[in-house]
Amino acid sequence: MVRDSIQTMQRVKVGVIGLATVLLLIGLAATIFGIVSRERPGTAIGAPKADVAANLTMSNGAAPATTPTSEPLAELGVAPAASSTPAKP
Repeated sequence: MVRDSIQTMQRVKVGVIGLATVLLLIGLAATIFGIVSRERPGTAIGAPKADVAANLTMSNGAAPATTPTSEPLAELGVAPAASSTPAKP
């Protein structure tokens, strides 16, 4: 009876030590991945730059409309614009 109790306690100790080791390894891995993800990404030579591309969006010669219209679909080119003057037959 005493022998079974000793074996049971040894198995419990091994299980607890194993569980603690696994939790320690998971915490260490999470810390390493957290540090790596905070690093600033490097840019390759010749790679596109986001700030330059964002500043080029309005440089295509398109000037904004001076008078706002009430036809947003016509401004986007999705629907034809309704003319303000009636068509002559």
